[in-house]
Amino acid sequence: MKSLVTGATGFLGSAVMRCLLEARHNVRLLVRPNSDRRNIENLPIEIAEGDLRDQHSLEKAVDGCDYLFHVAADYRLWVPDPQTMYDINVHGTKALIIAAANAGLKRIVYTSSVAALGLTANGTPADEETPVSLEQIKGHYKRSKYIAEQMVSELTRQHQLPLVIVNPSTPIGPRDIRPTPTGRIVLDTLHNRMPAYVNTGLNIAHVDDIAYGHLLACQKGKTGERYILGGDNLSLLEVLETLDGIIGQHKKRINLPTNLMLPVAWCMEKVATVTHKEPRATLDSIRMAKKMMFFTSEKAMKTLGYTFRPARYALEDAVTWYQNNGYCN
Repeated sequence: MKSLVTGATGFLGSAVMRCLLEARHNVRLLVRPNSDRRNIENLPIEIAEGDLRDQHSLEKAVDGCDYLFHVAADYRLWVPDPQTMYDINVHGTKALIIAAANAGLKRIVYTSSVAALGLTANGTPADEETPVSLEQIKGHYKRSKYIAEQMVSELTRQHQLPLVIVNPSTPIGPRDIRPTPTGRIVLDTLHNRMPAYVNTGLNIAHVDDIAYGHLLACQKGKTGERYILGGDNLSLLEVLETLDGIIGQHKKRINLPTNLMLPVAWCMEKVATVTHKEPRATLDSIRMAKKMMFFTSEKAMKTLGYTFRPARYALEDAVTWYQNNGYCN
């Protein structure tokens, strides 16, 4: 059995790829010609060079495959040109799903995000049925993932596709080479750049647990359904204090109201328009921080047999990986 994986040079995609190799899948990767390939070096994989914006390359990539794991996404909290994000996350996804459908693949697993789901007003964990509308969603990344998931669901219904959706929460762990926005929290803590925090919360899961959840969704997921793949719900302060304990330091941090952070984020975005470097904080990220982004994986646990280890293990593995790979020098 052959599986095509997109996004395998990145963080979550590389974990999904390794999980499939351990499950004895033959693995083909859709890889952009100039991508950073450190996460796929020296592995028994087949590479199909292409791009989600190149229809012909997608048709070649899916040819001869049995399964598709579409993990790739443009995951940034700020982009100079937002249209690029929609071209990849929405239009590229549609093109790939149609190519897979035309090729007659047995199963398609589409990696959405909890960013496409609703949040509860009182901070209790949200689930797959918590309502949300596009107007409620802040930021181009979240909006693009919401639009893409709605589109994928409609394609699945219209064409009776063998497609399952997974909604990962916040992955943490090894091989976050870029790093992702969440990985930067770990690195900033390691470099003593987190003197303050806001009252927000995240659902933290080990990246390898989320990756295994993809395999379970492929094996046991019901067509057209979506499954949250998450872990522990922690406040940002709890995340930072856990990291302090792992590193062996004790820090006192200032609690900053989110409204005080908005002018700072505005200035960072203005600087980013000149430097073209992603700012550490954005207006959208601060606005999102006003809510506890807590979720439950109960559906995946009951239906798929999904399990997750405590968040501390994910944070420990992330710290160790960054320390061993020159990110703390």
